Amino acid sequence: LLWGDRVVVPTKLRTRVLELLHEGHPGIVRMKSLARSYVWWPNMDQVISEWVGKCRPCQESRPDPPVAPIREWEKPKGPWGRIHIDFAGPFHGQTFLIVVDAFSKWLEIILMPSTTAEAVIKALRKLFATHGLPDTLVSDNGPQFTATLFEGYLAGLGIRHALSAPFHPASNGLAERFVRTAKEALSRLDNGDWQARIDQFLAVQHATPCTATGRSPAELLMGRKLRCVLDRLH
Repeated sequence: LLWGDRVVVPTKLRTRVLELLHEGHPGIVRMKSLARSYVWWPNMDQVISEWVGKCRPCQESRPDPPVAPIREWEKPKGPWGRIHIDFAGPFHGQTFLIVVDAFSKWLEIILMPSTTAEAVIKALRKLFATHGLPDTLVSDNGPQFTATLFEGYLAGLGIRHALSAPFHPASNGLAERFVRTAKEALSRLDNGDWQARIDQFLAVQHATPCTATGRSPAELLMGRKLRCVLDRLH
C-alpha cells in the first residue's frame, strides 16, 4: 500500500522500520527526513521524536550550541567545485580527515594514521580519482596545509587553495560544522571497528535528504539516489 510514493507501514512492522531508519544514529531531523523519503504512517514524526528521545547514545552526544558565527561563502555553481577539509581528533585515539563538498554536502571521513602533508596528499589523491578535481580547496592554517609540498601539489593540479583566517576557525565553518557532526555520530556508534563505524554513518549521510534542499548529497553530487535497505520496502 502506497501513500503517494511512500510505503504505508503497518503497525507490526513499524519498530523494525524505526530500527532501520535509526541506523547510524542520524538524529531527529535527519531521521525524519530519511523517513519521509520512503515511508508513512499516522503521527510518524512524533513517533520518531520519541524514539530518538529514548536513545541514550543520541542524548549523550547532543551538540553544543555554536559559539561563533559561520562565514557565509558564495554558493558554489555545481558539485565538487569547492571542498572544505579539516581534521577531527584525536578522538578516542583516532584522527580523521573531514572532507565536505560545499554544493552537495557530501561528506568523506578518512582515518588518518598520520597528519603530515604527505598523508593528506595521499588521501586527497584517492578522492580526486573518484570525484575529480575541485576548483577550490578550503582549509585552516595547519602546518600540513601550509607546507610547501601541499601547496605545490594543489598548484600543480590547478586547484585554488583558500586559507581560513588565523584564529578564526569559523571562516572554515562548513568543515568545522561537519567535524562536530562526525564526532557526534561516531561517538554514538559502538559496534565494529572504526572503519565499520565510519562506513555505517556515511551510508546514512549520503542517502539522507538535506532539509534545505529536499535532496540527498548523493543526488546532488552524483545525480542519483543511493540504493539502501529501505528501498526493499517497495
